[in-house]
Amino acid sequence: MSAPTANPTQKIPILDLKPEIASIREELNAAINGVLDSTHFIMGPNVKAFEQEIADYLGVDHAVALNSGTDALILGCDAIGIRPGDEVITTPFTFFATGEAVSHFRATPVFIDIDPVTYNIDVNLIESRINDKTKAIIPVHLYGQSVDMDPLMALAAKHGLKVLEDCAQSFGAEYRGAKTGAIGHSGAFSFFPSKNLGAFGDGGMFTTNDPAMAERVRMMRVHGAKKKYYNETVGVNSRLDEIQAAILRVKFKHIDAWNQGRREVAARYFDLLAGIEGVIAPTTMDYATHVFHQYTIRVLGGKRDTVQKKLEEEGISTMLYYPVALHRLPVYANAPHGPLPVSDQLSDEVISLPIWPTLEADKQERIADAIRRAVQG
Repeated sequence: MSAPTANPTQKIPILDLKPEIASIREELNAAINGVLDSTHFIMGPNVKAFEQEIADYLGVDHAVALNSGTDALILGCDAIGIRPGDEVITTPFTFFATGEAVSHFRATPVFIDIDPVTYNIDVNLIESRINDKTKAIIPVHLYGQSVDMDPLMALAAKHGLKVLEDCAQSFGAEYRGAKTGAIGHSGAFSFFPSKNLGAFGDGGMFTTNDPAMAERVRMMRVHGAKKKYYNETVGVNSRLDEIQAAILRVKFKHIDAWNQGRREVAARYFDLLAGIEGVIAPTTMDYATHVFHQYTIRVLGGKRDTVQKKLEEEGISTMLYYPVALHRLPVYANAPHGPLPVSDQLSDEVISLPIWPTLEADKQERIADAIRRAVQG
């Protein structure tokens, strides 16, 4: 995965998709031109083939292509039976769509604090919040590392709850050898352009082994109709475009190599950041195969914002995932939750560094040196 030497004055983006696109441009052009020649732009053969390829890769019986990861969560909530008045346990340390999907059904997200090591939902805290209104759990595999799923699934089975995995950041990640999105009762994936497997626009996927759930999502994505013009319920328009499916099929062939590239970049970061006082690197759990959608560190001592500003001054882009936990948003001011000290603390400490599969070592050295100066300054 070698790359040219970096220019020390060149701005380093949080994500650079140009090397990825350049490496497969001919394949992409051929795929796109094939769709143009076919003039079949909606729900065509590429969508069908992509669904089967993803199902085979993940080890699930059904994969249903959708317009976005948000739609995958919303239609996933519908498929697992979330209805008004229900409660769904999830994490507040996630993108808004996780809670929004629950709220879409006038159900209530119940926020559980996160583990300070993995930043994922703290499975040990879930059972105390289960009551007769609880219908499901949505674990989020944050930054590309799986939630500890065995105890979570055991808890769901004990209480008769459905599990919808939020896999927006974890395509290709594994938990004890099983792919995320194939462990719970269903999974929701995003193909937003910045994802490890990203389209050139929006895209999503719902996965399950339950044929009834799959049929429901397939019906809902086309206005609630199994047969065109014979609508059975009020659905939505959530179809993956044929061109996006063709693009994703090309990129999908490379995803394992790209994810391995991200792990190699992460390994260099671990070495470069070791010993910098006040910086905590992410932890890879022994049960997980991490895909490092993000490489997120913690900056202690109230210095995170200062560090981010100093890095920006040196031409290094970073992102905050996430600066505000969901329970702190006005829309969820009345959402039920217990104390969430870890989520609150990490919102003030996390900062995600540039990462992509071919990020050059000398750029990483420049980033690490800038972090060291910013923390010590």
